Amino acid sequence: MYKIKEFAKRVGRTTTTIRRWDEAGVLPAKRTAGNQRYYDDADLRKALRVELPDVEKKVVVYCRVSSKNQTDDLKSQVKAMQTFCLSAGVAVDEWLEETGGGMNLKRKKFLSIMERIERGEIKQLIIGHKDRFVRFGFEYFELFAAQHGCKIVVANQEQLSSQQEMVEDLMAIIHTFSGRLYGLRNYKKKIKEAIEQTDV
Repeated sequence: MYKIKEFAKRVGRTTTTIRRWDEAGVLPAKRTAGNQRYYDDADLRKALRVELPDVEKKVVVYCRVSSKNQTDDLKSQVKAMQTFCLSAGVAVDEWLEETGGGMNLKRKKFLSIMERIERGEIKQLIIGHKDRFVRFGFEYFELFAAQHGCKIVVANQEQLSSQQEMVEDLMAIIHTFSGRLYGLRNYKKKIKEAIEQTDV
């Protein structure tokens, strides 16, 4: 017998998804006398095979640039993706455009995409280049998507990746580690002062 939180953890989904499955009749929950949801091993085996009907899943194209002064670059990126999808014969349900750094994993539309993938609402996500989605760790997100029935298609159009963006991201990394190094030095200094005061 699994409570909803433990059950969600075992099947690799959120409690929100499990509740949605229950309400939609995809995976109805059992109920205690107190009307609390619970699941058993049979539900667990079924949940690991659960997939929403393809008609509910969408093909989404995601385009991104780092700053507002790259409006023209964003337009070019969208146009290039339109050409790619047309040539590949892909029917796109939704086009998403976002402005934000590739190292910022708190981008609103990026987070929305990840949540929708987890809910099984996106069957195909199309991007121009890996770094249009995330600057680092793309393989993890690709695996996450695959585990939730979504395929990430990379057009691999290198021209859609700005060298200036790469420079900005590298500078952000240097800034972050410089700050940590400075904090570490201060920490060591305080420890040394504390030891010296103790010795006195």
